[in-house]
Amino acid sequence: MAKLFLNLRNVPDDEADDVRELLKRHAIDFYETQPSTWGISAGGIWLNDADALPRAKALMADYQQQRRARALEERAAAAREGRAETFAGLFRARPWYVLGMLAAIALVLGLTLALPYVLL
Repeated sequence: MAKLFLNLRNVPDDEADDVRELLKRHAIDFYETQPSTWGISAGGIWLNDADALPRAKALMADYQQQRRARALEERAAAAREGRAETFAGLFRARPWYVLGMLAAIALVLGLTLALPYVLL
């Protein structure tokens, strides 16, 4: 019986491609479902044989560990070179966006903290 291996909601294309390649390289049969027209289902990668799930999960754990290490290295390199995104850099690039988000946060906090006392 088929088993869902990876829900593709919020999965970057490069990661989905890497997972497909990983499964092909290790001869694990899979198929893919496409996202629904209205966005209810995001699609997924399914394993044809549920018995292959433990092996696929082990491969995925190794892959995710390598991807995490690579992302941390890239982030550290960007920070060393001054390319990393910071709050100050974002504020300089998009001041109205940052101010709008801060105002929205303040509004939500104000309503959350003050509304119970107003309604009492």
